[in-house]
Amino acid sequence: MKTSMATTDSQSTSVHRQPHQSDASLGDVRQAQARSQMAIVWRRFCRDRMALVGGIVVVGVMLASICAPLLSPQDPITLNPAARLATPGTDGYLLGADESGRDILSRLIWGGRVSLIVAMVPVLCAALISLVLGLVAAFHGGLVGQIIMRVLDILFAFPRVIFAIALAAALGSGMISVMVALWVGMVPYITRVVFIATQSVKNLQFVEAARCAGASSRQLMLHEILVNVLPPLIVYSTTLSGLMVVMGAGLSFLGLGVQPPTPDWGIMVSGGRRVLSVAPHVSTVPGLMILVVSIAFNLLGDGLRDALDPRLRTQLD
Repeated sequence: MKTSMATTDSQSTSVHRQPHQSDASLGDVRQAQARSQMAIVWRRFCRDRMALVGGIVVVGVMLASICAPLLSPQDPITLNPAARLATPGTDGYLLGADESGRDILSRLIWGGRVSLIVAMVPVLCAALISLVLGLVAAFHGGLVGQIIMRVLDILFAFPRVIFAIALAAALGSGMISVMVALWVGMVPYITRVVFIATQSVKNLQFVEAARCAGASSRQLMLHEILVNVLPPLIVYSTTLSGLMVVMGAGLSFLGLGVQPPTPDWGIMVSGGRRVLSVAPHVSTVPGLMILVVSIAFNLLGDGLRDALDPRLRTQLD
């Protein structure tokens, strides 16, 4: 009798443990699938040499900006009238000196901090807000969705550059004003991308299957739709970062961004235009830096698009 009771208890214990074991095994399977998908994406990204070059340039500029105190040969704001407009290759001035005798290489390295922050922080903030707005507007629709999209359509009526200039001028010059202007100007565009991606996914079979299985709206949005909306959002945001490098430098060029003597690529171009005829390198060097970083972000975005798009992945594999 005791033996049978012990056997029954052991069987019931194994029965009770089975759901936990199945949940654990299911979690392991999902983790393995996620690692496999990431490996596929990384492998496909590495095949695109241009995208790899763009990624290396972006990462290299970021690391150089972070390590500016270690890499900068001179103080970027120290004036040296004796070295004014020194040409590239001058002893102690690898890329020359500007109109005030400041080392261009040092200002280029330190200016990367401001330029990248102005470019990437607004994109990140706009992407997070646009993700929420686009998901809610497309998934729930109705009056809420109409209000969100119609308000954003009003912002579409203003050209992006003119809107950023007007808003930055209204807020006053400064780094924060430029970031706010760029952030507000990007929200309608990124929200539209999320909205279209959500609409194209929400009625697919796997979403309907999850809905029939009893998944709530929150679970559908977070577990079924979000993972399919993130790839186009990441790609578009990465491409926008290159544009924001140019726009941020443009606002600084106009005097609406950070103010001298703070190193910034746009300020460096603006300062060099006064001596462009006698020392073209003062404007050319930071201008080329803006061009290279902008192209690098675009190449990185194109590579991420090819690596993350399942249709392109199937064709190329």
